[in-house]
Amino acid sequence: MRKVTQLLLSGALVLGMLPFTGNVNAAAPSFKDVPASHWAKASIDAAVSKGYFKGYSDGTFKPGATVTRAEFAALLSRVSKVTPETEQVNVFRDLTGHWSEGEVNRAVSLGFLNASDYPNGFKPSTALTREEMAKWLSSGLAAQNEDFKQALKDTDTANTLVPVAEFYKGGLKKAAYPYVSVVLGTGLMAGYPDGTFGPGKTTTRAEAAVILSRYQQVQESKADSYRDLNEMREVGLTGTNLTSATPYVYSKTYGTDVLNTFDKIINKSFSLRNNLGTMTIHRMIVADAHTKTEIKNLYGKMFIDKAYSSSVREDYYDVFVEATVTPNGNNLNSLAFLNATGNGLTSGYSFTSGTVESYGISNLPRVEYVKDGFFKKGVTKRFWMLARLNRAPGGPIGSDGGYIKVGNDMGSFGFPVVY
Repeated sequence: MRKVTQLLLSGALVLGMLPFTGNVNAAAPSFKDVPASHWAKASIDAAVSKGYFKGYSDGTFKPGATVTRAEFAALLSRVSKVTPETEQVNVFRDLTGHWSEGEVNRAVSLGFLNASDYPNGFKPSTALTREEMAKWLSSGLAAQNEDFKQALKDTDTANTLVPVAEFYKGGLKKAAYPYVSVVLGTGLMAGYPDGTFGPGKTTTRAEAAVILSRYQQVQESKADSYRDLNEMREVGLTGTNLTSATPYVYSKTYGTDVLNTFDKIINKSFSLRNNLGTMTIHRMIVADAHTKTEIKNLYGKMFIDKAYSSSVREDYYDVFVEATVTPNGNNLNSLAFLNATGNGLTSGYSFTSGTVESYGISNLPRVEYVKDGFFKKGVTKRFWMLARLNRAPGGPIGSDGGYIKVGNDMGSFGFPVVY
């Protein structure tokens, strides 16, 4: 989303709104500060024509003005197509007599916001942060749709990999993982070009108009209709996005009806051969990219960009594996590491890209490990490495005909085969 200059205004008519009286569906007026070339003009016109926004008496819309809590709560109460079972009243003492009181109460009734999140008062003139916005939007979806409610549950997204820079660099609370996952996965909100989500940043009127237009569509959909959200949910549940990002399914085990799933190996320590050390695999992320600029999923954009050091091939998926290795000695050089298990999943390749730095990714570097001291005896190192998966049905990753051997006592991981 294009960043626009933000202006902080105050007062009852900050949003250019009066208490809502229903959809207008009239032709939007022409605002002198929203030219035909403005990036959000279509969304602004649509929001005004439906009565969600109003302009100012001087003929302006003020697209760069910052949105407050009261203003966005009012907008959400207007755009929702749900009728609350019960109408909340007198939710916040500091809203008594405030222009937004009725609409904020309705937003609470609709499940967009929880009064317990504001124990010291709503403080309606406070600028709304993007983290708050993500929580309100996703909570509203969950309140009206069981599928979205499930997507917010701890089992689905609380432990997922959120594709924003703050996940590794810090700045995104763990409690916000589900909410940010839902808004990113549905396209309701987007990150910035540098990979950040900006949880503490605020939003402008123009941006809010665009988000409202998206919400109108998303509230009519189901959570499982969004590929990126499906991938984040699968990663949260299993550690990989394999079956939601590709047409693959898990192979049957030796002709039985039992499916071999990724939990065979995830977060389980196993020995590298030749007494080189131990390894634990934490996540396996499939990037669906056809070129370095044609990337189909959000996870792919987290690892691949124009500066990506590896070639992108049409016949393979690039697969990124997050692993922990603890060497038994200082002899784990690059050749030894590549042969540490004898397959392409657990002995990956190094890679670099511009996103490595912007997202704070710790990657397997393109160095000689002994000489540069990347691996040291007894020192546990966690990092991402590159493997590849054949796009052809039944194509294996690594060796052994598609089975990933991770240790004599753990059996085989039946890797994805279409059947």
